[in-house]
Amino acid sequence: QPHQEASLPLPFLSPASDHAHLRDLEIDGSVEFDDVRAAGTDFGHLHTSVPSAVVHPKSVADVAKTVRLVFELGQSSNLTIAARGHGHSLQGQAQASGGIVVNMESLKSPGIRVVREGGSAFVEAAGGELWINVLNETLKQGLAPRSWTDYLYLTVGGTLSNAGVSGQAFRHGPQISNVHQLEVVT
Repeated sequence: QPHQEASLPLPFLSPASDHAHLRDLEIDGSVEFDDVRAAGTDFGHLHTSVPSAVVHPKSVADVAKTVRLVFELGQSSNLTIAARGHGHSLQGQAQASGGIVVNMESLKSPGIRVVREGGSAFVEAAGGELWINVLNETLKQGLAPRSWTDYLYLTVGGTLSNAGVSGQAFRHGPQISNVHQLEVVT
């Protein structure tokens, strides 16, 4: 049989007023309406739910403004919102059919910082950072995270949202047990 490319379904269209609100969203990052199909697939391409828009935040404030917009539109709006890291979520966890996908990989500033205080050290990293980058930055100082994923091309926020169970968890606990502080947008 000749190879046929699978076509993804068009997103469920939210009311035009929802899109107008999204176009007027004042954030430091950007809102993408055209190139959104990649954000509508899960790891393994088993589930597809194409969003209406992808937000590329530059700050946590951008994420908060986006969440606030959806909340303020209320139940009369069909917009939903989902966070997406490096795209390894399964079964549609990071999808929002006809809604908004927040590309958390855009949140990489201010960068990775290794901090030494007293006799201990810790890392400050944005949720969109990949674990491979965290590991490389800590290795420069002769350190390594106590617990990290067995596959390092995942985002910090993505693995922490699922506890971060790995091969080191039996000794040091899951990643989330080694977090001293995190910023959550509700």
